[in-house]
Amino acid sequence: MTCEAETRSLLGVFEEDATAISNYMNQLYQAMHRIYDAQNELSAATHLTSKLLKEYEKQRFPLGGDDEVMSSTLQQFSKVIDELSSCHAVLSTQLADAMMFPITQFKERDLKEILTLKEVFQIASNDHDAAINRYSRLSKKRENDKVKYEVTEDVYTSRKKQHQTMMHYFCALNTLQYKKKIALLEPLLGYMQAQISFFKMGSENLNEQLEEFLANIGTSVQNVRREMDSDIETMQQTIEDLEVASDPLYVPDPDPTKFPVNRNLTRKAGYLNARNKTGLVSSTWDRQFYFTQGGNLMSQARGDVAGGLAMDIDNCSVMAVDCEDRRYCFQITSFDGKKSSILQAESKKDHEEWICTINNISKQIYLSENPEETAARVNQSALEAVTPSPSFQQRHESLRPAAGQSRPPTARTSSSGSLGSESTNLAALSLDSLVAPDTPIQFDIISPVCEDQPGQAKAFGQGGRRTNPFGESGGIIKSETEDSILHQLFIVRFLGSMEVKSDDHPDVVYETMRQILAARAIHNIFRMTESHLLVTCDCLKLIDPQTQVTRLTFPLPCVVLYATHQENKRLFGFVLRTSSGRSESNLSSVCYIFESNNEGEKICDSVGLAKQIALHAELDRRASEKQKEIERVKEKQQKELNKQKQIEKDLEEQSRLIAASSRPNQASSEGQFVVLSSSQSEESDLGEGGKKRESEA
Repeated sequence: MTCEAETRSLLGVFEEDATAISNYMNQLYQAMHRIYDAQNELSAATHLTSKLLKEYEKQRFPLGGDDEVMSSTLQQFSKVIDELSSCHAVLSTQLADAMMFPITQFKERDLKEILTLKEVFQIASNDHDAAINRYSRLSKKRENDKVKYEVTEDVYTSRKKQHQTMMHYFCALNTLQYKKKIALLEPLLGYMQAQISFFKMGSENLNEQLEEFLANIGTSVQNVRREMDSDIETMQQTIEDLEVASDPLYVPDPDPTKFPVNRNLTRKAGYLNARNKTGLVSSTWDRQFYFTQGGNLMSQARGDVAGGLAMDIDNCSVMAVDCEDRRYCFQITSFDGKKSSILQAESKKDHEEWICTINNISKQIYLSENPEETAARVNQSALEAVTPSPSFQQRHESLRPAAGQSRPPTARTSSSGSLGSESTNLAALSLDSLVAPDTPIQFDIISPVCEDQPGQAKAFGQGGRRTNPFGESGGIIKSETEDSILHQLFIVRFLGSMEVKSDDHPDVVYETMRQILAARAIHNIFRMTESHLLVTCDCLKLIDPQTQVTRLTFPLPCVVLYATHQENKRLFGFVLRTSSGRSESNLSSVCYIFESNNEGEKICDSVGLAKQIALHAELDRRASEKQKEIERVKEKQQKELNKQKQIEKDLEEQSRLIAASSRPNQASSEGQFVVLSSSQSEESDLGEGGKKRESEA
């Protein structure tokens, strides 16, 4: 039985005991109240008797005469009964103070406090469950910081309130055991002391042994009270310490730096949300307590005494999944594939620990003598496998093409391609020249910067721009690449990327694939982002299939190498030559690895075709620019020739005007004059000025 089950079982025992105490004390209270009522009735009746006896002499009986003896006797009885009435009144007062007050306080204060704390604890538990459900339904796609903050604050407040209420409730249940003893003994002690005091009034021969016994009971009551006060003080201090120490635990998603993930667990327990399908597309989520027991995953609903088998997780498979609109989900599939369950963890830390724990159990590490050390050793061995080893070169020697074979950039006959010089000698190729041993692996998409296309740098920053607000994939993509001849779309999933030291041979891609797949297996990273890869003659684009947002753009000239895995045709990758600084000489190469739906070779062929089309388009563009340059030169020469002809024509016109201006302008016989136009007069003035300058010379 788990700690949660033990606590709830023990709480049920305490609550059952409290109910039994309440029933018994109610009965005892009714009995003592009858004693008290009877004593009050006796006191009132005695007083009434004494009063009636005093009034006897005032009575006028028709048949009775004056009887002074009877009257004096009744008066004496009246005095004695009046004294007895006073004694009964004192006894009633003592019973009210010493017997009824303690049991009434226990019934009205202590028992009601338990009931009130129980109701408050139930309300706090319900509020906590409601807050956890609202937190679990937080959208991972449409995150709202304000809503997330309010929901997280609600979880923190409800969890803290539940924890504090639970501690006070448990403290009250523990204290009830002491108060029960006091509530039983103290009223009885008061009752007996009142009775002894009552009888002492009429007798001086009181049993000393009874007084000694009652004195001892009084001493015991005082000792229990002192012990109760000490225990209450200790519990109050413990509650204060737990409130301070438990404050970080109230946060539903703790800081991973303060609470690191333990990947070597072979046992784990905690609350998970399980998805239950209620229809073809509808489903519900139930929150239950899950724990591992050997090679089994157990579940326990609230109120159950023990857990039941949920799934056999020996040789099972576990992976993180994207599930509807919930975060931190993972799927467990049995070894035969007939049964699977989708569960949701509360935090990222729990999410990773559950996956690691189930993965370790599926390897049957829990059967070893020291499971956690064995798990740590297995994970360390897997981690060392990430570093390239010489055996990789021998393993892939048979898969490499013959030495000296070259791949022209314009014609590809295999599923790999490169742009640049011919392949180097493969026999001299070492793994250290491909990928550095300590190179970090990036599992998230990071925008590159290409030195060959400086104008593309801004395009990378536009990766998050919405290409189509209505989620349609055709129109906007075509408008952005409408000049491109090639448009091919593929479904791919991003596995990872890392910097490589070489970009002239497909072995770079093979080694990168091996290291990324090994790292994913070691760190239990199973989640992959699905995208649409658009291949055009200008670039490669990664597009979100749901929102049609362009996540990333790879300029085609920067893609210098691309290849498909030799065995697994779904895996392919390409190397992007990027600039790691402002200087164009500071270049670096990054290899991106993807998984497709059996289309790795098609994608590489499409990329090769796009590069060929781009090459021919570039050659055509250069030829067109050269032709335009020749035409511009011819046009310029024609303009120079026309300008020269215009100058010669202007000189001839100027000479004619100079000759005409040398003759005097006289009126004709008809009174007509020779009138020059404004342009001719200006040219004439220019001609006269030139002639004057010639004469001066």
